[in-house]
Amino acid sequence: MLRDVDSGQVHTLSSNPGVAEGEAVEGVVAPDPPMNVSWQLVEVHDRREIAVEESEEPPTQHSLDLAADRETGELARTERAGTGEIHVISVPEDDTDRAVADVLADADASRTRAARLGVNRVEIRSAPGVVAVRYMP
Repeated sequence: MLRDVDSGQVHTLSSNPGVAEGEAVEGVVAPDPPMNVSWQLVEVHDRREIAVEESEEPPTQHSLDLAADRETGELARTERAGTGEIHVISVPEDDTDRAVADVLADADASRTRAARLGVNRVEIRSAPGVVAVRYMP
């Protein structure tokens, strides 16, 4: 299956043209005749692997400052210098590890955002009470 990262539409492919889980594919899909219920990937313009990983590095001071200005559970989004975004989530200090695990467990959502942003890597940094998800080239 392929998912359009802009619309969310899911395209069930009639055959796998060599696309692996975790890849972002920019291309053209066409419905399979006669019933048009499955799809074919008929053109591939670009494809790339999107890595989702936890970093041992702490959040930057900028991320910590963003979290300090937020209520628990609140999300702040900011552009990265260059390409990408940083999403900073303020969490209860005792739940930081669980929040990181939740982000890692939902790697598909992180890859979808990364594909929409045109980046190849998602890095999760944390400190007590702060989770920073960095979408980077």
